[in-house]
Amino acid sequence: MKALIRRKLENFIFQYIDKYRQRKISIDNNPYGIIIKKKAAILDPNIIKGGKNISIGENTFIGRDIWLSAIENYESQSFSPKISIGKNVAIGNYACITAINEIIIEDNCLLSEYVYISDHGHGFNPERNIRPALQDLSSKGPVKIGENTFLGFRVCVLPGVVLGKNCIVGSHSVVTKSFPDYSMIGGIPARLLKVYSFEVKDWVLVNEK
Repeated sequence: MKALIRRKLENFIFQYIDKYRQRKISIDNNPYGIIIKKKAAILDPNIIKGGKNISIGENTFIGRDIWLSAIENYESQSFSPKISIGKNVAIGNYACITAINEIIIEDNCLLSEYVYISDHGHGFNPERNIRPALQDLSSKGPVKIGENTFLGFRVCVLPGVVLGKNCIVGSHSVVTKSFPDYSMIGGIPARLLKVYSFEVKDWVLVNEK
């Protein structure tokens, strides 16, 4: 009896492991046609669209249930999107990254869970008298996240934003404009809180520079 239970348990575990391996996207398992380098992986994605327009650098890890979409066609519109994620990047579970223009995440960035990054949005023309999901998409410009930048839990980065290198973005922030290198930002909408001072070797309040 114990042997039977053990075999059933082993079979269940092996089936789970096989399913996990099939859902883990890597250089050896890439049904979406993503440009993916060695030692990079996406763990059990939710939605991936436009894989040929997505590149992921070496040693980058993306958590489970991500929505990663480079949208080529939407209703009657056509786009030439690009999503480029550098090397040594870590992106937490449940992130959503969608592009019709271009999104660049440079090397060594850390993005927490539920991060949202988009270079586009729905327009809204009430005269068309259609639901918002069918309204045209438009982009205010590409998005760029500079190297070594950290985005906290549930950060939202909107179209046209460029974040410099070595930035810190506080949890739940909504980033609507660009910030230079070595910025610490937070809030809704996000504003500059501190900058890194090489003179004092620490982050200082912006009104204390």
